[in-house]
Formats: sequence, C-alpha cells, structure tokens
Amino acid sequence: MGNNIILNESLSRHTSWKVGGPADIYFTPNDRNELSHFLKLNDGSITWLGNGTNILVRDGGVKGVVISTRKSFNKIELMDKSSCKVEAGISCFELAMYATKNNLGPAAFFSGIPGSIGGALTMNAGCFGSETWEFVRSVEVIDRNGEIYHLDPKEFSISYRLVSFPFPLWFLSCDMVFPDRGVTTVEELKILRDSRLERQPLTENTCGSVFKNPDGNHAGDLIERSGLKGFRVGGCAVSEKHANFIVNDKGATARDIETLIKHIQNTVKDRFGIDLDTEVRIIGEHDE
Repeated sequence: MGNNIILNESLSRHTSWKVGGPADIYFTPNDRNELSHFLKLNDGSITWLGNGTNILVRDGGVKGVVISTRKSFNKIELMDKSSCKVEAGISCFELAMYATKNNLGPAAFFSGIPGSIGGALTMNAGCFGSETWEFVRSVEVIDRNGEIYHLDPKEFSISYRLVSFPFPLWFLSCDMVFPDRGVTTVEELKILRDSRLERQPLTENTCGSVFKNPDGNHAGDLIERSGLKGFRVGGCAVSEKHANFIVNDKGATARDIETLIKHIQNTVKDRFGIDLDTEVRIIGEHDE
C-alpha cells in the first residue's frame, strides 16, 4: 500500500483549474479491499477526489487524507442490452463513448459533463436537459468504516445539482439503465462537442460551470448582463465565451478564483437581487 501513498502532494496537479495547495496524504487505492482496509485504519479527515473538476482547492491545501479514484475504479461492464455497471473513476465522456460502442442510449449528454461518474453522482450533474440520477438503478457505496453497501436511489434525496445522502458515504460504482429510445451515436457526440466548443472555453483551464442556474434564469446570462465578461482578478477571468466559466489563463491562485467568485455573486445580487449558488465545491485551507 505504501507505493500508493504520497505525502504533501500538490493538488494543483490533480485539479482542472490547476490550483490548490498540498494534501497531507494523497492515497490512490488499487481496489475495494485496499480502500476498505485503509479506511478502517484511518480515523482522521477524508476528502474524496475524482477527476478534479467542479472543485476549487484553496492555496493552503487539504488537511488529512485525500483519496483519488482517478487511476482506479475505472471499469464499465455491460450487464444486458440496456444497462451497465459503471465505476466511480470512469469519466463521463468515457461513459458516453462506451454507450456508442454498445448501442446504449440516450447517454450522449454525459459527453458534456466534465469529471467522473463519482462526481456526477455526488451532485446529480446534468447537461442538455438530462441528469445523472435519471438513469441510476442502484449504487455501490463505502462508508467511513470501510463497509460497502448497495443502495436504491430512493434512499437519497435528489434534486437539481444536489444529492442528500442517508449517511456519510462515497460512491464506488452504479448500475445504470438507458431506456430503448434510440442509441447514442458518434455523430451525436460530435455535434454536441462542436456546439460546446463554440460556446464554452473547453480548451482552457476551467472547472466547468461555476454557478447553479437560479429558478427561471441562467447564471451565465445574469453574469453577462452584469457586464462581467472578461472581468479579471489576478491570473483568472470570467470567460469571454461563456460567463458561467472562470478561466485560469495567467497562473491564478485559488485565492484569485475565490475572490472573483465572490465579486460575481455580489455584483449579480446588487443588480438583480438574485443569489448565485456555486456549483463548484470549495474546500481546503486558506494560505496564511
């Protein structure tokens, strides 16, 4: 297990914004038994990290243990003609591609979600009018004591970009069912990809969408109408392509990004009286 543990690992190497201080302990388990054994032996703080999107790690880093599934828990297994078992470390784009190869559908929307299936389950990620949990039949989870359970979606409270858990847990895999409403095609993925490339800064360092859409509004539209496209704090700026994205284009710090997030929230609140809630998770310690 020692080869899978790194001390004081910079999390900027593992996040899509390319910012973040060190983790005290960075652990990449090879399998469920190793993960379960590790959790049984460690009673300190645990933070779970997938593909590093949709997360802002502060410059002071994360105390305790960060567990990454990025290089493990990365298998998909076809169960029948309309369902598959997807491990938490699989990227959403990989799932969309798998659907094209195995005539599953409709799964094309996953190609528009940055990050891993574990992260998508945690926040009920969605895109193009669909959401992750619409297709979940059951989930495999592990608790703080290393015990593994299989749970029904009914045991969770699920809403727009929010999932409430029945107890503290992390996702290992899920069984997904895709109704027989046509199949996911490579051409469909290409059309969606081209559309996103035109409208979103996919080739730059971002976390995906920063803010949730308020009821009846789009966060990007509110930010743009507030005159904030291109607004800069230090090494980061509101994207000129899509105002709900913040790009790290000049060596930003996490503090730069968090300051810009707060400025956007304050500006939109002053102009429209609307509170913008973050879709991105902000974790860790401030740099002293």
